[in-house]
Amino acid sequence: MSLQIINLTKKFGEQTALNNINISIDKSEIIGLLGPNGAGKSTLMKSIVGALKIDEGEIIFNEKNISEHEIESKKNIGFLPENNPLYLEMYVKEYLQFVANIHKISEARVDEVIELVGITPEKSKKISQLSKGYKQRVGLAQAIIHQPDLLILDEPTNGLDPNQIIEIRNVVKEIGKEKTVLLSTHIMQEVEALCSRVILIHKGNILQDCPIDEFKGKFGSLEEAFASYTQTETVSVTEEINN
Repeated sequence: MSLQIINLTKKFGEQTALNNINISIDKSEIIGLLGPNGAGKSTLMKSIVGALKIDEGEIIFNEKNISEHEIESKKNIGFLPENNPLYLEMYVKEYLQFVANIHKISEARVDEVIELVGITPEKSKKISQLSKGYKQRVGLAQAIIHQPDLLILDEPTNGLDPNQIIEIRNVVKEIGKEKTVLLSTHIMQEVEALCSRVILIHKGNILQDCPIDEFKGKFGSLEEAFASYTQTETVSVTEEINN
């Protein structure tokens, strides 16, 4: 698996959401994508999966430009967006079979994924009847059912209880042994538990891209490091404006 993001810029009107982003990923690892709200994380993830049109730059996935090989690229990427869009009137297994049919995958894989994400007791229920935690699991199941080379997760444990968080983390950790996972989260314990590398984005710019130990550096915790990097950047921008 290889992913190269080269000089990626994305604007919404006058606002620059991503400013000349460059990222290179060439091995199986779990990468934490960090940043304050509005930093550009979701825009970056949606650009990688082809949900947003690229304004400038290019994204090369498995040595092919995703804009020129859109369908082929999407076959090898799994995506769980923050809002987890599901067909609420469908039954759990019915929905996952529907996703499997799109990818031309056997029913045996559907049962395997249901077991993997821990929704076997709920598989005959309507999705609308599920708790938020189980809905997240269904969303994760659809993202991994086709065994993608790259899995992109936008705050996958948001709103889950502590037990559910641990279970989802364990699933992601298993996937990360063989696949590349790009994980957006505000929970620093999650980053520490799962990630080997951190990419910190703020106001559309990458501030840090390094191993997690290097990111933490001299600080007592990841929270302190995060606050220091993002607040320093804010102060620098304010000083430039004042000058």
